[in-house]
Amino acid sequence: MGWADNHIKTLLAGDPVQFRPKGQSMAGKVESGGRVTVRRMGGAPRGGDVVLCKVRGRQYLHLVKAERQGMFKIGNNRGGINGWTPASAIYGLMVTQRREG
Repeated sequence: MGWADNHIKTLLAGDPVQFRPKGQSMAGKVESGGRVTVRRMGGAPRGGDVVLCKVRGRQYLHLVKAERQGMFKIGNNRGGINGWTPASAIYGLMVTQRREG
C-alpha cells in the first residue's frame, strides 16, 4: 500500500483531493508541508505540470519533464528523474498550493 492509494482512489471517482506532501525534492514548486489540491487529469499532461502519478510502482507528486509517444518522463525539481510512465498512471494534476506558516 502506497502513501497516495486513497488519494488515487478518490481522484478516480472524480473528486479532488487535498494533502500536505513532505520532502524537499520539489522545493520551489511544491513546499514541504504546504496544502496542495489535486484534481483528476482532464487530458494529457504537459511539460512542467505537477502530477500525482505512479512510476515503476512508486507514487509521486512530481513534474512532467517530457512526453514521447504517449509516455511521460517524470522527475523532481532538483534534476532527479524517476522514469517514464503511461498516461494511465498519471492520476491527477496539482491545481493549487497553499503555503503554511
